[in-house]
Amino acid sequence: MTASKFTANRPAEFPLPPGPKSYPGIGNTLGFLRDPFAFYDGLAQYGDVVSYSVAGEDFCTVLHPDYVEQVLVTEESKFGKSEFIRDGGAKFVGNGLVVSEGEFWRRQRTMMQPAFYRERIDTYTEPMVDFPAETADSWDDGETIRLRETMAELTLRILSKALFDHDIRDERSPVRDAAIGITRAINEKSDAGSVGSLIPEWIPTATNRRYRRAIARFDDAIHTLIEERRDDPGDDFLSMLLHATDENGEKMSPKALRDEMATFLFAGHETTALALTYCWYLLSTNPDVRRKLHDELDSVLDGRRPTMADLENLEYTDKVVTEALRRYSPAYVIFRETTEDAVVGGYTIPEGTSLTLPQFVIHNDGRWYDDPDEFRPERWTAEMKADLPDYAYFPFGGGPRHCIGMRFANAELRLVLATIAQRVALDRRSENGLDVRMGTTLEPTEPIEMSVRTR
Repeated sequence: MTASKFTANRPAEFPLPPGPKSYPGIGNTLGFLRDPFAFYDGLAQYGDVVSYSVAGEDFCTVLHPDYVEQVLVTEESKFGKSEFIRDGGAKFVGNGLVVSEGEFWRRQRTMMQPAFYRERIDTYTEPMVDFPAETADSWDDGETIRLRETMAELTLRILSKALFDHDIRDERSPVRDAAIGITRAINEKSDAGSVGSLIPEWIPTATNRRYRRAIARFDDAIHTLIEERRDDPGDDFLSMLLHATDENGEKMSPKALRDEMATFLFAGHETTALALTYCWYLLSTNPDVRRKLHDELDSVLDGRRPTMADLENLEYTDKVVTEALRRYSPAYVIFRETTEDAVVGGYTIPEGTSLTLPQFVIHNDGRWYDDPDEFRPERWTAEMKADLPDYAYFPFGGGPRHCIGMRFANAELRLVLATIAQRVALDRRSENGLDVRMGTTLEPTEPIEMSVRTR
């Protein structure tokens, strides 16, 4: 960190956080690009509050649950959305809920919150069961599927129907093609191990050109969908957004509506698809866990389709999802930025510093979890959860800015898992281990092929 960010009256007893050696002009950029995972692994030797520099930006990583809680909850007003993230998402999500700030963010969140009340989630669950049942029933015994791509298609169908009353089955849907295209383009552009992730969007590289074309196609598809719903309103999420008003009776602007649609269509299907991908992969590598899951589904459901009312009795199913989100959190790091000098863990973090709160590190820290590299759903007992620090597990963030779609995603993950696992087991076609990379999400580097085995 540079001394220019300090205020003149900084207390001497709160020094800068320690961190790895920084080199003139490049800081720690090369070490980060060479292997982002190894870079993060190396930060722990400096403590729980660590400073470094990447691509000309001053960063501080926080590795203790108490400090995560301080940033997200108890002193959240000192930590705004990172400029690093705002700039990176400006072209696609604009000023959507993920990146907006202040009064505008509060206005947007308040207008959208009723769509995610618990009782409202119940009205979205039919496609969370019908579509995965149809998908699993369409597979032949012994058929090979590409796991991530199949889950992405499924979660996009669920999201499109549940939130936008748009059915992409049996048609060449512009929404389907645009959503899949923008997901591919965003993940390519944001690969943390690539120099391309540091190149500004306006420079006409091949990656940036593909990114701009994907955004243009996405905007066209969203505009069409919005106009269709404007002419034919229903009881879905998009209709609610079109007619929602703030305390002054004003509706969302066309741009605000577009930005929120972009946010939900990307984040709403991509992160859930990845979470399901990791669930199936981990089950395939842990046959005892999979057998226990099947036994519970057979006992509780007895062959019928699951409902929301069943989820409270599907305790082991819940533990499987919880443990998979611990091992591989699709939204793997939270970014914030200090809006004023802040003291965290006895160190001063100057105003304007970007903070990272890495779930993928904290969720797999041996201080909070026994044998953290093992996939053990059984670990999630009432006693274990009571002893676990609050922010040793935060796959959906926390505080006022926790993920607004958390209830939707939790219901979808458990219902899809239960519905498909009733019907089939998915076995790995290769014994190769799982390799992941840091993009906008934590994603597999290679396709994962699974063989379908009918139960």
